[in-house]
Amino acid sequence: MAACGAAVSLAVFAIVRHFHGATMVDMLVYRAEGAAVVNGEDLYAMRLPGWDLPATYPPFAAMLFVPSTWFDVSTLRVLVMLSNFALLALAVHLSFRLAGWPRERHRSAAVLLATGLGVWLEPVYTTFQYGQVNLGILCLVLWDLTRQDKNRFKGVGIGLATAIKITPGLFAVYLLLTGRVRAALVSGGTFLAAGLVGALVLPDASYGFWTEYLWDPSRVGVTVLMDNQSLRGAVCRLLDVNDPGLIGFAASAVVGTLGIAVAVLVGRSARVLRRADAWGAVCTALTALLVSPISWTHHWVWCIPLIALLAVEARTRARRVLLCVTLAVFLSHAMWIPPHRWGRGVAWYWQLPGSIYPPLGIAVLVVVGATLYRARRQADVGFREGWTSPHDRTDRDAALTNQT
Repeated sequence: MAACGAAVSLAVFAIVRHFHGATMVDMLVYRAEGAAVVNGEDLYAMRLPGWDLPATYPPFAAMLFVPSTWFDVSTLRVLVMLSNFALLALAVHLSFRLAGWPRERHRSAAVLLATGLGVWLEPVYTTFQYGQVNLGILCLVLWDLTRQDKNRFKGVGIGLATAIKITPGLFAVYLLLTGRVRAALVSGGTFLAAGLVGALVLPDASYGFWTEYLWDPSRVGVTVLMDNQSLRGAVCRLLDVNDPGLIGFAASAVVGTLGIAVAVLVGRSARVLRRADAWGAVCTALTALLVSPISWTHHWVWCIPLIALLAVEARTRARRVLLCVTLAVFLSHAMWIPPHRWGRGVAWYWQLPGSIYPPLGIAVLVVVGATLYRARRQADVGFREGWTSPHDRTDRDAALTNQT
């Protein structure tokens, strides 16, 4: 039944994509970057013909794009689409593993069905539309986070993801602040090793990227665009400016401090909170997405593990409401509804649909923080009453209910 449901969903998705048209423009940029490496051209002077889009990733990432030059564009489109389908299935599998749900005998069916339906989530749909690498980045990070802390290679995936796209580096900070020092050091060492490889192969490009291009957000795109679902982009649209200045910086600083504090406190609270590390990881991802100057809609593929966690904990009415709201937001494609996609002159009633992801991200951080606060208060009461484990009260109540 799961396979049939997934097949129907994917068939409809293929038809919609055919009529909607998929530019896969980011795939074309990656291919142009790989060609610049092969031909010995100036990587960061390259502009994609017809689109005027520059290279924005580190030199190491451009080296990884070299195999894309081995295929013509039509063949590459098919290969990238199939790769993203496989990566989506892997991301769903790793998200379920992170959440510890469902049971092993049901997981294959759950992965099949969730993969088939997951293509309609706006960040996933847009990843396919542009031929993006976000699902690969997500899988690298989840691969690390779902491994045991004693694994000596834990951190390699985060280090590689950071070497390709800088923002996953916040997960190394999360590992460090939650006591996984070795994994954080492995992550940092992997990142430095990849950067060194890039510097040895492309010394001029590496010098230019790390000293100049990395610090120029205008290379990535226009902040005020509806596509940008970072907090900075939302403030730009609210104030109808291209640069929010001190207000945007202050908002990002406050939310960033809140987010990393919640993530670390939750990650260190396994004694009082179920799936503490999973929630800590998701809060870290939401924080990175909120405070980054530009977080395109397809960067929000972290909605996959977020939805998995909400689904497994949808036992209370509040959690079920949050799950329904989260699904509605990511399935709505709301930011494409307002008439002013370029972000300027947006009427007040289009502000929420046009900046729908940042409020949701902040709401999740607040709810998780409040949940941790209540769990710690209940644990304190339980310890005063003589319970030796924070889950003893729940287990005892369940046992008494069953006996009754």
